[in-house]
Amino acid sequence: MLNLISLAGIFILILLAWVLSVDRRAVRWKIVVSGVLVQLVFAFLVFRFPPGRTAMIYLNGLVIKVLESATAGGEFLFGRLALPPGTVNEAGEPSLGFILAFQALPTVVFFSSLMALLYYIGLLPWLIRQFAKIFSKLMSISGAESLCAASNIFVGVESATAVRPYLMRMTNSELCTVLTAGMATIASSVMAFYVFILKGQFPSIAGHLISASVLSAPAAVVMSKLLVPETGSPVTLGMDIEPYLDKDPSATDAVIRGANEGLKLVLGIVAMLIAFLGLMSMVDMLLAWVSAILGFEGGLSLSGMLKYIFYPLTLVIGVPSGDAMEVSRLIGQRLIVTEVKSYQDLASLLASGGLDSPRSAFIAAYALCGFAHVASLAIFVGGFSALVPERTADISSQGLRGLLAANLACLMTAAVAGLFYSGGDLMLTG
Repeated sequence: MLNLISLAGIFILILLAWVLSVDRRAVRWKIVVSGVLVQLVFAFLVFRFPPGRTAMIYLNGLVIKVLESATAGGEFLFGRLALPPGTVNEAGEPSLGFILAFQALPTVVFFSSLMALLYYIGLLPWLIRQFAKIFSKLMSISGAESLCAASNIFVGVESATAVRPYLMRMTNSELCTVLTAGMATIASSVMAFYVFILKGQFPSIAGHLISASVLSAPAAVVMSKLLVPETGSPVTLGMDIEPYLDKDPSATDAVIRGANEGLKLVLGIVAMLIAFLGLMSMVDMLLAWVSAILGFEGGLSLSGMLKYIFYPLTLVIGVPSGDAMEVSRLIGQRLIVTEVKSYQDLASLLASGGLDSPRSAFIAAYALCGFAHVASLAIFVGGFSALVPERTADISSQGLRGLLAANLACLMTAAVAGLFYSGGDLMLTG
């Protein structure tokens, strides 16, 4: 029954995006239908097709093994502070428990270097081109949109550089699509961070986050094209274009550059958490003061208000009603304080038995897999505008629509995952 609700949720989310469209008559339904079909086919291959499921289980194990290597540098620098909970070092000293800054954040630096190295040897550019060809041919979108959507499966705001030569001539619909694709997916370097947070309670989380990021790319195209339909003539329509890349002189240079960029990313994560968690706390204190004056029982909070907004959408994507309020709180919280805090809270809920059904954790992991929050809106709009200052006004005008489309895309991906859910953890059963 809940699987059928998830199926209905896909179409409810599409209907909602169409209602909010800037030009409902201009919607090209071929793109919408083909985008949904791409999602469904990929989900079937991952969840129900034995070879595809085996491949994702292998990738999950590979990521976990690589993640274990990623902790070596942190343990050398920080000693017991970097030891994961329940482990001991070579001297027999036990872990001091989970400490986010010393255990999870260093993995971002390592994976950023690894991705830079894979870029240097040509593996990631090749993968990006294959996904871009699939999106371009099956969904009939421009080559620049396809390339940017494919890039965002693996990288973050850096995807803007892959289409730098085409940004100046993009239509507003294309700009909305590339912003949405950036905010509806997660970078591989940050994915490792979430794997570290959740792998203790959710052993196959790496495989699920990989599939979620791939599923969200066509979902981003669908939602952006519903909200801002194409009414112009894209320059790269029907073209297979090559990613624009700055080649590192050597593998060593690639690793060094990746480490430096990873360090910047870590500092950005730290800054965002300090700023947004602090601001959220301040807003909550103000709301509590106002609610006390007005005599509201229990008080008001920002996350508490957002969870009621997302509650109906959480139900329609197939989350059981007993867990819907908790999951909607996580989704609403992500909009303000980033997915980092939401994934941390999801891990805490799993550890404490705060969710009644494993289905809820499964769908929540997919719904939260995206940079669909206010901080990313500023990062992506600023990043794209820096590359083409002449288009700053156009890019800024599509920012909020891109954020809305990204949230709807993440929910759509969660609904697709819910449709194929068959009990327990799909990547460990069968």
